[in-house]
Amino acid sequence: MTVDAHVHVWTIGGGEYRVEYDWLTETSDVLYRTYTLNDAETEFAEHGIDAAVLVQASDSLAENQALLAAAAAAKRPTAVVGWLPLHRPALTTAALPELLARPEFVGVRHMIHRDPDPEWLMRTEVSESLSQLASAGLVFEAVAERPDLLAQVPVIARAHPELTVVLDHLGKPPIASAHWQPWADLLAAAAAEPNIVAKISGLATVSGEEISASSWQPYVDHALAVFGPNRLMLGGDWPFTLTAASYDTVWRTTLETLAALTAGERALILGEVADRTYNLRRLGAMPEGVSE
Repeated sequence: MTVDAHVHVWTIGGGEYRVEYDWLTETSDVLYRTYTLNDAETEFAEHGIDAAVLVQASDSLAENQALLAAAAAAKRPTAVVGWLPLHRPALTTAALPELLARPEFVGVRHMIHRDPDPEWLMRTEVSESLSQLASAGLVFEAVAERPDLLAQVPVIARAHPELTVVLDHLGKPPIASAHWQPWADLLAAAAAEPNIVAKISGLATVSGEEISASSWQPYVDHALAVFGPNRLMLGGDWPFTLTAASYDTVWRTTLETLAALTAGERALILGEVADRTYNLRRLGAMPEGVSE
C-alpha cells in the first residue's frame, strides 16, 4: 500500500462551506486557484497512491465539513486531519462528538506557524484540549516550520504520552542554505519522544533552486537515523509543492532518497506507518491479507 499522507484542497471564495483562507491572498499565483482531489488524480494514479490524508489549511470549523465532503467523494480511501479551537477547550468538547462520528476524521492541526502567538502550543488551555484528543484517539499534527516551534513539539509529546504527535515536513530542514543546526538537534530531540512520528514531506519548498535527491539525502538520512523507518511516512504536500516542482518530481525525488532501504523499510514509510498512525484500515485502505 502507498499512502500520500499530506494533501490539501481548497476553494477560492470559500465554496459551499464558506471556508476562509486568509493566507491565500498573500501567496503565489500558482496557489491562488481552486484545487480539488480530481486535479491530482492523474498523478495519484501514476504513482499508485492507494490512500490519502487531507490536511487542513484553514483554522476554521467550516473547513472540517469541506474536507469531509471531499474525502467522501474521493476515488480512494481518504482521511481528514481537520481543525478544532484547541485554545478553547469547551468549544473543542462541544465539537468533538459530531466529528468522531465520521471515521474519516483522524486528527487535528492548528497553523501554529501562522499564529501571532509564537507560544500558542504551550498554552494551558491548549494542553487541556490535547488531552481530549488523546482520549478520543485522534492525532495532533504539528506544522513546526521554525526552530522555536520545533523545540516545542517534544515538550507537548512528553506532557501527553498517550497522544500521537505528527511532525509535518520534518520540521522544514534548511536545505537551501545547506545548514544543519539547530534543525538536526531539534529533530533528534523530537524523535527521542516515542509518541512522535514525522512526515518526509514539504522538502521541495525549502530546497531553493536545486531539487535533487543528493541535496535532500543528508536530511532524510538524519530523519531515518533518529526516527527509524517505523516512525516516518511520506507526503506529497500537493498543491503547495507546485510552487517549487511538479508532484511527479517531488514524489520521485523522495523515493530516490529511500533507495538504500530494504523493501520492508520502504513499505513502512510508504504506507504502513500512515495506516497505523491514522487507522486507515477503518476506511478500507489496507489490501486483504496485510497485517500490522
